[in-house]
Amino acid sequence: MPGYAPGVPFLKADAHGQPYIEGHRCGACGAAYTLPRLACPRCFSRDALVPFRSSGRGHVHTYTVVHRSYPGIKVPFVSAIVDLDDGLVLKGNLTGVPIDPTQIPFGLPIRVVFDEVPGQKDAQGLPYLTYFFAPEKDAAA
Repeated sequence: MPGYAPGVPFLKADAHGQPYIEGHRCGACGAAYTLPRLACPRCFSRDALVPFRSSGRGHVHTYTVVHRSYPGIKVPFVSAIVDLDDGLVLKGNLTGVPIDPTQIPFGLPIRVVFDEVPGQKDAQGLPYLTYFFAPEKDAAA
Protein backbone atom coordinates (compact mmCIF):
# COMPACT_ATOMS: atom_id res chain seq x y z
CA MET A 1 0.00 0.00 0.00
CA PRO A 2 2.52 2.57 -1.05
CA GLY A 3 1.37 6.02 -0.01
CA TYR A 4 -1.16 4.75 2.54
CA ALA A 5 -1.28 3.68 6.16
CA PRO A 6 -3.42 0.58 6.86
CA GLY A 7 -6.59 1.48 8.78
CA VAL A 8 -6.74 -1.95 10.47
CA PRO A 9 -3.97 -4.50 11.22
CA PHE A 10 -5.45 -7.17 8.93
CA LEU A 11 -5.32 -4.91 5.86
CA LYS A 12 -2.26 -5.98 3.86
CA ALA A 13 -0.77 -5.33 0.43
CA ASP A 14 0.58 -7.85 -2.07
CA ALA A 15 3.87 -7.55 -3.98
CA HIS A 16 2.16 -5.22 -6.49
CA GLY A 17 0.82 -2.92 -3.78
CA GLN A 18 -2.77 -4.17 -4.13
CA PRO A 19 -4.65 -4.20 -0.80
CA TYR A 20 -6.37 -7.28 0.56
CA ILE A 21 -7.82 -8.64 3.80
CA GLU A 22 -5.59 -11.18 5.53
CA GLY A 23 -7.18 -13.95 7.55
CA HIS A 24 -5.77 -16.74 9.73
CA ARG A 25 -7.16 -20.26 9.55
CA CYS A 26 -6.91 -22.94 12.24
CA GLY A 27 -5.21 -26.05 10.91
CA ALA A 28 -7.22 -28.28 13.25
CA CYS A 29 -10.83 -27.12 12.79
CA GLY A 30 -10.71 -24.66 9.87
CA ALA A 31 -12.10 -21.65 11.78
CA ALA A 32 -11.05 -18.29 10.33
CA TYR A 33 -10.08 -15.11 12.16
CA THR A 34 -8.77 -11.70 11.12
CA LEU A 35 -5.98 -11.55 13.71
CA PRO A 36 -3.33 -14.12 14.66
CA ARG A 37 -3.85 -15.91 17.98
CA LEU A 38 -1.92 -18.24 20.25
CA ALA A 39 -4.73 -20.79 20.21
CA CYS A 40 -7.95 -21.28 18.28
CA PRO A 41 -10.92 -19.92 20.29
CA ARG A 42 -13.19 -22.52 18.66
CA CYS A 43 -11.30 -25.79 19.27
CA PHE A 44 -8.48 -24.60 21.57
CA SER A 45 -5.83 -26.11 19.30
CA ARG A 46 -2.40 -24.55 19.81
CA ASP A 47 -1.33 -25.43 16.26
CA ALA A 48 -0.31 -22.33 14.37
CA LEU A 49 -3.05 -20.44 12.61
CA VAL A 50 -2.01 -20.15 8.97
CA PRO A 51 -2.38 -16.77 7.21
CA PHE A 52 -4.40 -16.59 3.97
CA ARG A 53 -5.59 -13.96 1.52
CA SER A 54 -9.34 -13.44 1.75
CA SER A 55 -11.42 -13.71 -1.39
CA GLY A 56 -13.13 -10.43 -0.48
CA ARG A 57 -16.52 -11.81 -1.48
CA GLY A 58 -19.47 -12.70 0.73
CA HIS A 59 -22.99 -11.83 1.86
CA VAL A 60 -24.64 -9.33 4.19
CA HIS A 61 -25.54 -11.06 7.44
CA THR A 62 -27.17 -8.05 9.10
CA TYR A 63 -27.03 -4.26 8.96
CA THR A 64 -28.36 -1.06 10.46
CA VAL A 65 -28.88 2.43 9.12
CA VAL A 66 -26.97 4.87 11.34
CA HIS A 67 -28.63 8.27 11.73
CA ARG A 68 -26.54 9.66 14.62
CA SER A 69 -22.78 9.49 14.91
CA TYR A 70 -19.74 11.38 16.13
CA PRO A 71 -19.23 14.99 15.05
CA GLY A 72 -17.73 15.15 11.58
CA ILE A 73 -19.14 11.78 10.47
CA LYS A 74 -21.65 12.18 7.66
CA VAL A 75 -24.97 10.42 8.34
CA PRO A 76 -26.97 8.46 7.41
CA PHE A 77 -24.83 5.47 6.44
CA VAL A 78 -25.28 1.70 6.43
CA SER A 79 -23.17 -0.29 8.91
CA ALA A 80 -23.11 -4.00 8.07
CA ILE A 81 -21.80 -7.31 9.30
CA VAL A 82 -20.85 -9.60 6.44
CA ASP A 83 -19.95 -13.27 6.21
CA LEU A 84 -17.13 -13.69 3.71
CA ASP A 85 -17.05 -16.86 1.62
CA ASP A 86 -13.76 -17.94 3.22
CA GLY A 87 -15.16 -17.88 6.77
CA LEU A 88 -14.17 -14.42 7.96
CA VAL A 89 -16.80 -12.16 9.52
CA LEU A 90 -16.27 -8.40 9.16
CA LYS A 91 -18.06 -5.25 10.24
CA GLY A 92 -17.90 -2.17 8.03
CA ASN A 93 -19.85 0.30 5.97
CA LEU A 94 -21.99 -0.82 3.04
CA THR A 95 -21.73 1.58 0.10
CA GLY A 96 -23.54 1.86 -3.21
CA VAL A 97 -26.97 1.01 -1.79
CA PRO A 98 -30.00 3.19 -1.10
CA ILE A 99 -30.32 4.28 2.54
CA ASP A 100 -33.63 2.44 2.69
CA PRO A 101 -34.00 -0.81 4.66
CA THR A 102 -36.76 -2.01 2.33
CA GLN A 103 -34.22 -2.06 -0.52
CA ILE A 104 -31.28 -3.82 1.19
CA PRO A 105 -31.93 -7.57 1.34
CA PHE A 106 -30.27 -9.77 3.93
CA GLY A 107 -27.93 -12.10 2.07
CA LEU A 108 -27.04 -9.39 -0.47
CA PRO A 109 -23.87 -10.52 -2.29
CA ILE A 110 -21.01 -8.11 -1.62
CA ARG A 111 -17.36 -7.58 -2.42
CA VAL A 112 -14.76 -5.80 -0.34
CA VAL A 113 -13.51 -2.51 -1.82
CA PHE A 114 -10.75 -0.25 -0.53
CA ASP A 115 -10.66 3.53 -0.18
CA GLU A 116 -9.17 6.31 1.93
CA VAL A 117 -10.67 7.26 5.27
CA PRO A 118 -11.83 10.81 4.49
CA GLY A 119 -9.78 13.50 6.25
CA GLN A 120 -7.70 11.13 8.41
CA LYS A 121 -3.88 10.88 8.28
CA ASP A 122 -1.23 9.09 10.34
CA ALA A 123 1.72 10.78 12.12
CA GLN A 124 3.73 10.80 8.86
CA GLY A 125 0.89 12.48 6.97
CA LEU A 126 -0.16 9.36 5.03
CA PRO A 127 -3.90 8.89 4.46
CA TYR A 128 -5.41 5.80 6.07
CA LEU A 129 -6.70 3.10 3.75
CA THR A 130 -9.64 0.99 4.88
CA TYR A 131 -12.23 -1.41 3.50
CA PHE A 132 -15.90 -1.00 2.63
CA PHE A 133 -18.53 -3.36 1.23
CA ALA A 134 -20.16 -2.85 -2.16
CA PRO A 135 -22.93 -4.87 -3.83
CA GLU A 136 -21.53 -7.58 -6.08
CA LYS A 137 -22.66 -6.48 -9.55
CA ASP A 138 -21.74 -9.79 -11.21
CA ALA A 139 -23.60 -11.98 -8.71
CA ALA A 140 -26.67 -13.82 -9.93
CA ALA A 141 -29.88 -12.71 -8.23
